[in-house]
Amino acid sequence: MPRTYRPEGTRARVSVPAVTSPALGASAPVIDAFDLFSDDFARDPYPWLESLRAEAPVHFDPGTGLWLVSRYQDVRHVLLAPDDFLPDNAQHAVTPLPFGVLRVLARAGFNLPPALANNGSDSHPGLRRVVTRFFNAQRVAAAVPVIERIADELLDAVPASGGCDLFTSFAQVLPCRVLMELLGIEGVPPATLIRWSDASLELFWGRPTPERQLELAELVGEFHRWLTETVAGGTARPGSFVEALTDHRLPGGERLDVETAVAACFFVFIAGQSTTGQLIATVLRHALTEPGMWARVASEDGLARAWVEEVLRREPPVTTWRRVTARPVELGGVNLPEGAQLLLMLLGSGSDPEVFDAPERMCPHRANIRRHLAFGVGRHRCPGASLARTEATVALRAAARRLPGVRLSTADGPMLGLLSFRAPLRVPVERP
Repeated sequence: MPRTYRPEGTRARVSVPAVTSPALGASAPVIDAFDLFSDDFARDPYPWLESLRAEAPVHFDPGTGLWLVSRYQDVRHVLLAPDDFLPDNAQHAVTPLPFGVLRVLARAGFNLPPALANNGSDSHPGLRRVVTRFFNAQRVAAAVPVIERIADELLDAVPASGGCDLFTSFAQVLPCRVLMELLGIEGVPPATLIRWSDASLELFWGRPTPERQLELAELVGEFHRWLTETVAGGTARPGSFVEALTDHRLPGGERLDVETAVAACFFVFIAGQSTTGQLIATVLRHALTEPGMWARVASEDGLARAWVEEVLRREPPVTTWRRVTARPVELGGVNLPEGAQLLLMLLGSGSDPEVFDAPERMCPHRANIRRHLAFGVGRHRCPGASLARTEATVALRAAARRLPGVRLSTADGPMLGLLSFRAPLRVPVERP
């Protein structure tokens, strides 16, 4: 018998026609087809997310083979039940990798054993403790002057008049440089680390063509080779993140192997810079489009941090995350077999009207502003949440103070639309 989960409250089973997944043999409600990778979805996913929550809270998507879980309570339940819903598929490539791409990665020695986001074993708590030591509240508070200094340096380069792109010149670079200083990353230019990180996101969470996959695989291979040399070279700076990993002992007492240390670095370096850069870009863009907000965040105490929190609720950069069922379960009125691949719609959960009043409105001082799931919840909650919040807050406040009167030059720029990541790829502004 499947385990049963029904969230508290008045929710009833969805009474709409059912469709059978040929791959899984389970039933799910029907909803109009949509493409998770389309430009339309990337630009405005909310109509589809609202339909999913209302009509098909656990919906099989034939385009990806994933079960989309869209209601807040269901998403939260999955994240808090790691014995029933495993993280094993969290970093699997969404688009199958052809032989040529696998050969490129093999030549680079590419291998990512379970380490953090995809690790459900007994080694996870210890590895997580290593990471959280570098991102705890005390370290983040002590890092504020570093963040402010780097933000000022980047804003110094903004032209005194005319236009510029605050994504490529500021939002994208700030978290990379901060991460490099905090973790003791050396021997690589920030632009290269950004390029490697972005290539990794696109290869594993995008839908690139076979030709593009080959290009991305070369970059990802370079990234992995550099990480391996950094971890295995024995030259890590004393007190650095890499040294802490190489000194770490597993539950059995043996030293952490190089491959797992590299896998942990791979995840932390990407999450610590790319997703935070995406958050900063989204925060800046929203503040520039909300009437009067740009001037207010420059002067009102606490408003910048509250604005960042509200953007995290409504439009987080990490839009989805994956899980796989460990056994037959019932979720949201749908019976799922063992091995069902789930896609948790973090983006949609933050707009669930059962949890957030008027979720379409940006209300930075709403009472339950911290209840969102943008950083997850439970044992796999993002260990860098405090740093990401702080960097985005400092970035918004610094940009608003240093660039008074600046305005968006266009409100219709390109969007990053990967399976689990969404953000503006440009924040083009003009100074008066």
